[in-house]
Amino acid sequence: MPTSPTPDVRAGRISAAECAERFADAAPRFTPAQAVLEAERCLYCFDAPCATACPTHIDVPSFIRRIADGNLRGAAHAILDTNPLGGMCARVCPTENLCEQVCVRNTQEERPVAIGRLQRHAVDALMESPKPQLFTRAASTGRKVAIVGAGPAGLACAHTLARLGHDVVLFDARPQAGGLNEYGLAAYKTPDHFAQREIRWLLAIGGIAIRNGWKLESVAQLDALRKDYDALFLGMGLASTHRLGVPGEDLVGVQDAVDFIATLRQTDDLTTLPVGRRVIVIGGGMTAVDAAVQSKLLGAQDVHLVYRRGPQAMSASKAEQAWAQTHGVNIHHWLAPVEIIGTGHVSGVRFARQTLVAGRLTPTGEEEAMQADMVFKAIGQDLGNPVMAAAGLKLEGARIATDEDGQTNLPGVWAGGDCRAGGLELTVQAVEHGKLSARSIHAQLTGA
Repeated sequence: MPTSPTPDVRAGRISAAECAERFADAAPRFTPAQAVLEAERCLYCFDAPCATACPTHIDVPSFIRRIADGNLRGAAHAILDTNPLGGMCARVCPTENLCEQVCVRNTQEERPVAIGRLQRHAVDALMESPKPQLFTRAASTGRKVAIVGAGPAGLACAHTLARLGHDVVLFDARPQAGGLNEYGLAAYKTPDHFAQREIRWLLAIGGIAIRNGWKLESVAQLDALRKDYDALFLGMGLASTHRLGVPGEDLVGVQDAVDFIATLRQTDDLTTLPVGRRVIVIGGGMTAVDAAVQSKLLGAQDVHLVYRRGPQAMSASKAEQAWAQTHGVNIHHWLAPVEIIGTGHVSGVRFARQTLVAGRLTPTGEEEAMQADMVFKAIGQDLGNPVMAAAGLKLEGARIATDEDGQTNLPGVWAGGDCRAGGLELTVQAVEHGKLSARSIHAQLTGA
């Protein structure tokens, strides 16, 4: 494979005006008239399948009917009472795989009601209103709960506990709260600092304090939290990205896709962010798509997303895959990396073509090489924290094992979100984990 003697990685491939246009909101909001017309398409089904398909079980027909009636505040209440991060979920949930997939309008018109966009319409209207607060705290219980991780699971747990009258302290390693909502999603999905605006709304209920820059690094820390607080919820997400395990993985220009996305999310002037002219993203999930599309938006000329299995096995939804292709990303299937090529800096990747033999991935003997100035790894993450096992927590598949309510094998300790074994690894699933754990904690602390 011919290689480039000097990597073509630089900032400023597009102008500031182009950046603003390319990273603008990917899903324009409904106008009031559009929202009413879309809401009137809903059949308000009894025992609605859309509500069952939602991991947080929002009463979808109820909030949509209120939109049709012009009662946006009531619609937002129906959403946020069940899902306190309903605004973010409306933006990033794969609704085409959840509530909208089972909408009965699919059968009649081959087009579901736009549930996600209607949900966003209602929540945004509330957030921008003079009185955005809907909920108040119950009388103080005098109990204190510690939460490690201020991502979706931790925030949902905190808000639910605060509503029930408990005092909560969120401990988070990052400078800002939000977890993947702040650091791990494509910028065009949540522009205008929505993650932080939603957090400010959530904290306004009171009773929730945040300690940033705090990382769980020892069993002693965990033991201290268990001693000093009446309950502990672990929602720290996943800290480590899986390695490819191939030669050249540590070359300059090879990095984790999640780190690239986090850096992009925290960069105010995107014209200062370097990107390669030729980019390869290895993986098949939403993170891979976000890294690939944003590389293209930053001005990369050739962007290739490479996955070792077929399109049906990709965890990125069909809509996400189509979004990538619409933005000029080339998607390749049945290719597994065997070597990252370069001298000092990456210059390409060698792949082995795969096929299924008796259900197992097997190389065909054919190989393919692609040139690259940057390579992003997006092949999944794991807990990556030895403290969990050292503290005696039961693990399943390198994640924390819990019961249905999130309680672990350690007394007084719950867990939820991506660090918990099982689940869909979605924001909305993490919210449900946090909410259920909060209710379980409340029941145990109060005997209710």
